[in-house]
Amino acid sequence: MLPENRNRKLAIPICDIRWLLLAAAVAFIYIQMRLFATQSEYADRVAAAVEAENHCTNQMRLLIDQISMQQGRIVALEDEKKRRDEECGQLKALVKDLERRGLERLVDKVQVPVAAVVIMACNRANYLERTINSVFKYQGSVASKYPLFVSQDGSDPQVKSKALSYDKLTYMQHLDFEPVHADNPGELTAYYKIARHYKWALDKLFYKHNFSRVIILEDDMEIAPDFFDYFEAAADLLDKDKSIMAVSSWNDNGQKQFVHDPYVLYRSDFFPGLGWMLTRTTWDELSPKWPKAYWDDWLRLKENHKGRQFIRPEVCRTYNFGEHGSSLGQFFQQYLAPIKLNDVPVDWKSRDLSYLIKDNYEKYFAEIVKKATPVHGENVVLKAYDIEGDVRIEYKDQSHFEIIARQFGIFNEWKDGMPRTAYKGVVVFRYQTPRRIFLVGPDSLRQLGIKGP
Repeated sequence: MLPENRNRKLAIPICDIRWLLLAAAVAFIYIQMRLFATQSEYADRVAAAVEAENHCTNQMRLLIDQISMQQGRIVALEDEKKRRDEECGQLKALVKDLERRGLERLVDKVQVPVAAVVIMACNRANYLERTINSVFKYQGSVASKYPLFVSQDGSDPQVKSKALSYDKLTYMQHLDFEPVHADNPGELTAYYKIARHYKWALDKLFYKHNFSRVIILEDDMEIAPDFFDYFEAAADLLDKDKSIMAVSSWNDNGQKQFVHDPYVLYRSDFFPGLGWMLTRTTWDELSPKWPKAYWDDWLRLKENHKGRQFIRPEVCRTYNFGEHGSSLGQFFQQYLAPIKLNDVPVDWKSRDLSYLIKDNYEKYFAEIVKKATPVHGENVVLKAYDIEGDVRIEYKDQSHFEIIARQFGIFNEWKDGMPRTAYKGVVVFRYQTPRRIFLVGPDSLRQLGIKGP
């Protein structure tokens, strides 16, 4: 073969190989470029993932820090709660111990008390001191019969300090943080708080301390020398006669010019209050339905006293000196300041009080009213003054009663269709001398069984 032909045949494969190599090189470069692009994309994704992981880690650490802080706070709160629970338990134990020691000191276990005496207080430390000193003046010899309590409504520090400064009484504190919602706009919320306090204190004395009777005083009262003997005698009446709802030491018409005989007691359909005693049996009835406010006027409603009556003295065994208080000194100068506080020693143990039993009293009272001289017409005050003995004056209705009452100067107020101190519509008082004036209602004589003029 000629060399020229042989070279030509060799040139053809070499050319094919070059194209193949070129194609392979292009493919390699393409693959490398794709691989580089893929690696770059993967690297970006990895970087983003790392960044996201770092962000999550930071967030996790922040959350862990917050949880740790909250756990620290929870632990601190649990420690504080534990500490407060311990303090509360210690305080409760201290209160129970003080009450136990107070009762052990005040109540002779052999001597069954006649009644617990509770002074209802709030924020008048100087008044409270005067009342406590008055009670202690006469209570010493009968302390085992009349254990003394002070019940404070609220947290006035001076009142609390004053009460705790006496070691011969038991202190109770009523803390009521529930808001007061008055039924009518403009009402004094004090009357609602007072009603709550009374219920709390009486529940505590009757149901926790298990007294059979309680005498309620307020922190602006002084008592008479025979206060305790009077209530001891009256306690027998409460036990014997279930038509007596409570016994009071107060006479609304007990001003100096209207009283004379410290030995005389009366029955009344009108609740007097202001130093009074009731039994646990009566409280069992009253406690579940105790009113939100104005508890004394509530007791004067016929639906609550249910025909039962109250014992009251002619001459008061308590004196109310509280010119400043919830009632804002209402009627103080005219009706309270002139009250006569009994200063005559009365031996109540030797007195026969059987005339106050319901059936006996109706006959007794009817007889003295019947014997009184009737007075009619105008100028009844002058006519009554000219008569030596007892006088009977009939009134037609409430307005007529108010006119006559103002002429004499006695209380003219009515509650639930009844004048203060009335018994079967009859209001009795002295007038400047031992003579008694009987203001007689339009139906009183019939109720008393009195016929004729």
